Amino acid sequence: MHLILPFASSVSERCQAALAGLKLPYLQKLLARCTPLPPETGDEHTLTPPHERAVARALGLPVTDGLVPWAALRARERNLPQSDGAWAFVTLCHWQVNTNHMVVSHLPLPDLSVAESDALLAVMRPYFEEDGIALHPDQPGRWLAQGDGFANLACASPERVLCRNLDDWMPTQTAAAALRRLQNEMQMLLYTHPLHDARTGRGQVSANSFWISGTGSLPVRYTVPEASAQPTVMHTLRDAALAENWPAWTQAWHATDAQHIQPLLQAVNAGTAVHITLCGERSSQTWHTGPMSVHQKIKSFFGLQSLPKVLEVL
Repeated sequence: MHLILPFASSVSERCQAALAGLKLPYLQKLLARCTPLPPETGDEHTLTPPHERAVARALGLPVTDGLVPWAALRARERNLPQSDGAWAFVTLCHWQVNTNHMVVSHLPLPDLSVAESDALLAVMRPYFEEDGIALHPDQPGRWLAQGDGFANLACASPERVLCRNLDDWMPTQTAAAALRRLQNEMQMLLYTHPLHDARTGRGQVSANSFWISGTGSLPVRYTVPEASAQPTVMHTLRDAALAENWPAWTQAWHATDAQHIQPLLQAVNAGTAVHITLCGERSSQTWHTGPMSVHQKIKSFFGLQSLPKVLEVL
């Protein structure tokens, strides 16, 4: 049993201040029963956030920054042709012009119906095909794209980009030039499409661009682990953290501790082997129920260091 918890902390000063108010008794007890593994360190500027790196490692996927092949894995799950090739997610989004920069204000696009997504796919697909990119529907507002240009095109995760200055996250490789041109063409196409006026008239956010992510190819002879060996990713803290609503994030943490960490502690008490990985914006760390050294047993007896200290370095 392996639980991965994204957005357990943040580099935001307001989040760091909120850590002192967290009351997580079950997590405190669980970590005191477990052996810590060395932290997987990074910074908040990596294209692939810590929780995606943790999931990729658990699934045996390559962990090259910006090149974790999530789209290729999804294409194999969908049994699409050439699923062993290079793939990417193409996700419709809304770019918002601010005073001195541009941000992605909505990624993915909210409240997009299947019919709306299919209508936009139909008009956009020929432009992608001219560049040798085949688009396949996946879910409303997100498509699977197959093309050789995605093999080594490192791209930022949507969760890195949301509400941040796009200049800091746009791909800069030579292979990205064609995609930047496509983005410019699609911005004009989407602005003049009837769905733009229809959605804005209903007070909904319109699609005016797309984001590329999940690029790369699956390793040769890659096999997905058995379901029992795959981690459970708990996204209960995500929305509040991305919105930087730290009071709501604190409430979500308290609910997660009671509803999800407590059963994990009970499983440990019943003798079940458990892993838990806490992920922030920079780093992640895993604890597991394994043999403890004498030093670790003493540390467990006297209690783990305070949780704010554990979380603030993530």
